[in-house]
Amino acid sequence: MGLSEYGDEDIESRFREICHDLNMDKAASEEAWHSYEQIRRNFTLEGDTLQWLACALYVACRKTVVPTVSIGTVEGNCVSLTRLLKCTKLSLIQFFNKMKKWADMANLPQDFCCKVDRLERVFAVSTVIFKKFEPIFLDIFKDPAEDAPRPQKSRKQRKPPCNATEVFNFCWTLFLQVKGNFRAISDDLVNSYHLLLCCLDLMYSNVILSGRKDLLNPDFLVLPNDFHSKEYKPPATTPCIIQHLCEQHEGLETEAKGIKEHWWKPYVKRLFDRKILKGKTETGLLDQQVFESNVKAVNKLYEEYVLSVGDIDERIFLSSDIGVEIGTPAKLSAATTGGLYHRVPHFDYSRALAPSTPLTGRRYLVDRDAVNVTPVSTATQSVSRLQGLLSGCKTLPSDTLKMIFESCNVNPQQSIEKRVSEMGEVFCSMYAQPSEGYAGSHVDFAHKRLQLGESLYYKTLENIMFMERRRLPASYDFTALLQQDVFHRSLFAICLEIVIFSYNSQRTFPWIVTAFNLAPYYLYKVIEVLIKSEDALSRDVVKHLNSIEEQILESLAWKSESPLWEKIEEYRSRLPTCAEVLLPSQKEFQGALPIGVINAQLLSSPLRHPVAHRVYPGSSANRIQLSPMAPSLPEGFSLSTPGGSAKRRLFSAADPAQGNTNTAAVSVPSREGKAAQTVAITVQEGTPLVLPVSMAGAAAAHQRFASPIKTTSKPKKGDSLALFFRKVYHLASVRLRDLCEKLELSEEFRKKAWTCLEYTLTQHVDLICDRHLDQIVMCCLYVMAKVCGHDKQFQEIMRCYRLQPQAHSHVYRSVLLRNKKRQDSENSTNGSSGSSSPVVMEEQEKKESIKSNFLFTH
Repeated sequence: MGLSEYGDEDIESRFREICHDLNMDKAASEEAWHSYEQIRRNFTLEGDTLQWLACALYVACRKTVVPTVSIGTVEGNCVSLTRLLKCTKLSLIQFFNKMKKWADMANLPQDFCCKVDRLERVFAVSTVIFKKFEPIFLDIFKDPAEDAPRPQKSRKQRKPPCNATEVFNFCWTLFLQVKGNFRAISDDLVNSYHLLLCCLDLMYSNVILSGRKDLLNPDFLVLPNDFHSKEYKPPATTPCIIQHLCEQHEGLETEAKGIKEHWWKPYVKRLFDRKILKGKTETGLLDQQVFESNVKAVNKLYEEYVLSVGDIDERIFLSSDIGVEIGTPAKLSAATTGGLYHRVPHFDYSRALAPSTPLTGRRYLVDRDAVNVTPVSTATQSVSRLQGLLSGCKTLPSDTLKMIFESCNVNPQQSIEKRVSEMGEVFCSMYAQPSEGYAGSHVDFAHKRLQLGESLYYKTLENIMFMERRRLPASYDFTALLQQDVFHRSLFAICLEIVIFSYNSQRTFPWIVTAFNLAPYYLYKVIEVLIKSEDALSRDVVKHLNSIEEQILESLAWKSESPLWEKIEEYRSRLPTCAEVLLPSQKEFQGALPIGVINAQLLSSPLRHPVAHRVYPGSSANRIQLSPMAPSLPEGFSLSTPGGSAKRRLFSAADPAQGNTNTAAVSVPSREGKAAQTVAITVQEGTPLVLPVSMAGAAAAHQRFASPIKTTSKPKKGDSLALFFRKVYHLASVRLRDLCEKLELSEEFRKKAWTCLEYTLTQHVDLICDRHLDQIVMCCLYVMAKVCGHDKQFQEIMRCYRLQPQAHSHVYRSVLLRNKKRQDSENSTNGSSGSSSPVVMEEQEKKESIKSNFLFTH
């Protein structure tokens, strides 16, 4: 039952009143009420019940399809979300929080959850931009707080010219209307911000050309030279202050001018042509005769947009009750901007717009300097840094890269350029094409992103070739590598992903692999190599690439159609254990790693970036390379390397004469600061691997890390499968350890849970097919808790899991129960003696897999 101050009859009565006030159609209201009753029977709805009903009403509204005369049908029933929230006294922050919980309880489709997430992101972008809008407006125009109050006028009296407050409101509303018209950039922080600068530039030119000196800030730096003289006359040409705004307010001049010429000016001209905006020219918006009409027209147009798409009415930022409507503490911006009395939501959305740091990357990146860092500056700096990185680079191979091509036995230049051209056409087509969850973008944007992607691809390819040349013998021929189609397609896709992410685009990973029909499994092989070859990538880009690699390792590579399963079939009877993929150099580092790093970071990190050097201060000799054995290109793509050194081997070669034991020499640091001691550890074959947890007893810790090294049935030297499993083991160990710490489980329990997890991945790898690594991790914890007698409910495990940065509700809401790969394997093993239950047979015939969409309640 819901916890509310109303009784059941009062709740239904209030619900009917709200539906009547909103002019809600009968079908939507009945569906919402039915959904609410169903959820209430299964869950406890804490808080005001009407707020939960608001969530049910919103879902019902967005599911409704309304026929129209001109454009066919429109999604939604044109009920304003802002009015819905006001009627139910629900703030925006509360709405987003409750909608996420409602989506879990109502088991809403993933595409609907994505739409809610996008709605929240659009609101976050607007919040950030409004905070930038106020100080920029005050820099150009007079402070609206200084406007004199206007007396009441009769209808017959002529309305006075517009004041600063009215210009402020009109400028923001016009920006919202134009931004809403370009759906592709509504949640794009960089382009939305430059669109705002264009709007401010338009307002400034209107004020200057109309001679409204009373509206301008007399201290504005780029006022005309004779502005303060009595003989001042408006200029004959339209002024442009885009360059000044970009220099003073963290903009990118090239990007802003491109937005102005190709997006802003054509759309504003179209508004004049359609008679929506009135005036003699595009600089007559603020004329006394037409200003009021223009304000009404823009507000009407924006209201139609909000009702048709179900977005938030972002004019709430102009309301004096903005703190109440948004649901956050508000502060007077006058304290910092000098008198503007609009209330700004005091809420930090920089975390919502910046990529979260994955668990595997938290020890590798220092915290960003908080001084003078804003979401806008972070976004624009990512773009400017990318443009600076590619300054002088062409969209064709450089002369140096051509020389590398010519040194190969077969020159691959023609095939590479042809491949890039074909992929570029596919990218532009897919980027501009609207699809589910994406509004589509202008083809000009696609071509600009493509040009940067091509330049980055050729630059990165050149750096990689130089890096490999230093590592390999001078006589090594790169023909085999440079003719690998999958290598070039993967590298080009990652380069385009970097460009897309730098521009804060809505097309997030794995959109790029879907566009190119590329298997995600191949991408992980080039990510770390790319980062090692290019140390000028921004911090957020590195975090994003880290997150991509985690997504591949945790789920995308385990899809049933993934090429990974072909590699697994080669070693079905002997998949590598964690001990077997430890590198010799990693064992050497066991005695040198700082306390706290050896436990979770022993295995090679999924990513290694040069900025990691800053984490451990000191001389370069004392710096520790936490990813000592990053995969080289020949190893990652299963190419042979001449004279491969022992340091690059995935598995240590055991001496056959040693029988079933192996001895390893490890360096153990002395607690008294003396020289490190060398300890010999003998490991018996069959000793189980355990997850390291502390440095107590150095020799004991090394004994735990050591494990048997078998000499039979091991994968080939440099095999990409071993590289993959090394990264998977590292990722699983970090996440398992984090959950154990949050659940306050003992060291001994962690060892058992890790043994269970490793056994699952090596002996029953089919279990992870079409599933998620986190599902396996959580199940291992739950099973071992039951076996060991720990009182840990699955809800507790899920609660801790949701605190991890990569957590998503669909991981535990939609769980595959049976897949055809495992089912066929079982049938072939059992033969005809298997169950012939009609129910089982019916399930097998109906689907290849059965999905269970539910919430664990045990």
